[in-house]
Amino acid sequence: MSSLTFSIIAVFVVGYLFIALESVTKVNKAAVALLMFVLCWTLFMIDPSSYISNAVGSNVAQAVSEVIEKHLGSTSTTLFFLMGAMTIVEIVDQNGGFNFVRGVMKTKSKRVLLWRIAFMTFFLSAILDNLTTSIVMIMILRKLVQDHKDRIIYASLVIISANSGGAFSPIGDVTTIMLWNKGVITAAGVIKEVLLPSVVSMVIPAFIMQYMLKGEMTVEAEAETNSHTTALDFTAHQRKAIFFLGVGGLMFVPVFKSITHLPPFVGILLVLGVLWTATEVFYRNLHREKDEEGTMKRVTNLLSHIDMSTILFFLGILMAVACLETIGVLVQLGETLNVAFDGNHYAVTGIIGVLSSIVDNVPLVAGCMGMYPVAPTGDMAIDGIFWQLLAYCAGVGGSMLIIGSAAGVVVMGLEKITFGWYMKHISWIAFVGYVAGIFCYWLLRMFVF
Repeated sequence: MSSLTFSIIAVFVVGYLFIALESVTKVNKAAVALLMFVLCWTLFMIDPSSYISNAVGSNVAQAVSEVIEKHLGSTSTTLFFLMGAMTIVEIVDQNGGFNFVRGVMKTKSKRVLLWRIAFMTFFLSAILDNLTTSIVMIMILRKLVQDHKDRIIYASLVIISANSGGAFSPIGDVTTIMLWNKGVITAAGVIKEVLLPSVVSMVIPAFIMQYMLKGEMTVEAEAETNSHTTALDFTAHQRKAIFFLGVGGLMFVPVFKSITHLPPFVGILLVLGVLWTATEVFYRNLHREKDEEGTMKRVTNLLSHIDMSTILFFLGILMAVACLETIGVLVQLGETLNVAFDGNHYAVTGIIGVLSSIVDNVPLVAGCMGMYPVAPTGDMAIDGIFWQLLAYCAGVGGSMLIIGSAAGVVVMGLEKITFGWYMKHISWIAFVGYVAGIFCYWLLRMFVF
């Protein structure tokens, strides 16, 4: 290994460490990721000819530009998809599209509520994303459950269900979006073969956690739920129309891709355009004195609500990983793992899943996509065992620690759940579900598919 290659790896490792210690350093991980991106490629430019065969003489700048633009194009498809999806969810949420979901949840039994929360979170996460779904479900829980001790149990199940629900859907998690955009999994393939393991990874923890709850809901909590009203601009029918246009549109994206063979982000932009047009028509027909207040919820204003720091983090981390791929480090690492585990993809992806509970799963999956080339047949083919297991493990594995996923981090902040409490009471339950899901996938591959 050359000193230049070692320097690029060192920059990435140090940057990764600062991202993992964001809560300690108080430096936003997006800033660190962007610095990683720039520093890695700047070091690369010291001697690009050692990595790119045609980067010699006057062709150096052109050859490097072509490589960066290729990676940037691949990264941009994921970023535009995320921005479109985040905007759609924001439009639905701000205009009351999720309000009727609260009514579906209402019950007096704590255990019945637990199962309703589990399945609602699971399927919403498959359509939306685990971060947004977690926020929506916590807001609903706050209206249904007053006892904080009970609520943090429900909230912990929200984390597990959201991560499990995102693992089998091509649009349910950033990692599955990346794998789908890359073309290593198909929508039909991952849903058909990873759905049941994902359900198992959610149902087993829910079954165990129901015994942590006893009795019925308090009358006060139910009364608060019934009395809850929100001032909204649209009628109930219009809010439902927005919900079905937004959520139904997200479900339509894989269908649109299979029909047109266009990249997924094109379908997302189609849905955004339709939903945007619909809300503009609704607002145009409003005849209220508080028109100025209503315009604050129009799409042109909601665009400012999009979490650009998250988008920039993905840009930085994916482009930094692209540099490691270009210098050949990821391929070497992949070969080393294969030799160490004798080509056992269950062991390799299982370890990646455990790692994803400690560090961010986005660079882990990005690294794997660079480590392993897609094969025409076998476990590494499109919809092969390795890629489907990677989608499952990277998604579900994040539930084992509360800091292991975006859903966990946001719930930790909203409900003030401590790292120690989650690790003591929930981590082992999430691990049991994770392993059971892998075993379920093995059974399906051995005896069904």
